[in-house]
Amino acid sequence: MDEKAMVNDILSNVKADLGAYQKAITESSNAQLRQTFQQIRNSDECFQYELYKVAENKGYYIPAAKATVTEIETVKNEVQG
Repeated sequence: MDEKAMVNDILSNVKADLGAYQKAITESSNAQLRQTFQQIRNSDECFQYELYKVAENKGYYIPAAKATVTEIETVKNEVQG
């Protein structure tokens, strides 16, 4: 497996883990457990962002084009609407 595939695989797995942590956080009634999940999630979010920056710098990931002002306003209006 080449480096690009490994980076993309890790990013995909971390994304799935973040979703699982979010679900666990919302379903935890124990404050200490909830806080632990939040700390793990926060740490994983930082790791994911650092790995994303590596992937982007190496050309492994090309982000979508930035939204135009019109597109942003359209979504904003729909959400507020």
